[in-house]
Amino acid sequence: MSRVLAAALSVTMSSLMLSGAAALAQTAVGGTVSPFKDTSMLKPPAGVKVAIIEWEDLECPACAHAFPLVHQASDHYKIPLLRHDFLIPGHIWSKDAAVYARYLQDKVSEGLGTEYRREVFASQFKIASKDDLMKFTQAFFAKAGKQMPFVVDPSGALLKEVDADKALGDKLGLNETPTIIVVTPKAWIQVKDTMDLYQAIDQAEAMTKETASAAPVRKTTSKK
Repeated sequence: MSRVLAAALSVTMSSLMLSGAAALAQTAVGGTVSPFKDTSMLKPPAGVKVAIIEWEDLECPACAHAFPLVHQASDHYKIPLLRHDFLIPGHIWSKDAAVYARYLQDKVSEGLGTEYRREVFASQFKIASKDDLMKFTQAFFAKAGKQMPFVVDPSGALLKEVDADKALGDKLGLNETPTIIVVTPKAWIQVKDTMDLYQAIDQAEAMTKETASAAPVRKTTSKK
């Protein structure tokens, strides 16, 4: 094969891979892709091939259903889960719950913050007001052997973190919770039905492998 023909074939294959990635970036499994606005944030952390990004509201029943499934998928595939808060207007106590979760995550441990979210989701039916949430949170701190501060967020820094997540969701054009997206460095797949999450991750991982195999191999020669 001539060098010119080989170069042309290489360009053609690269173009096919890019078009496939573009198609994948507009894919949603389990439903129709949402009309997002700015998708520039839909990327995994540096050096990571595949990750899950999720926006959730602690008062949302659908988020409570999705929580264990998303975490199981993250553990099963050993891929990062990037979680964001997205407060739903009209929800009475979800903002306070998000701040409490941020306190535990930032000031105590990330694991305890995740466990708090898990137990809030599991106990939604018991929490009808901010007072109910306060009692629930005090009991959670006591069970964990931690002292709950009289004022959890005196400077408002934790609320700013929650608001920053909400702003990121607004920039995306998010209109529902949970919003679950599997991301690669070049593409993303929205998961509309949590039962399709493993399929989406498999698809994303396959795409990253195909992209890697399509990359040109550079040969080096050692100087003698």
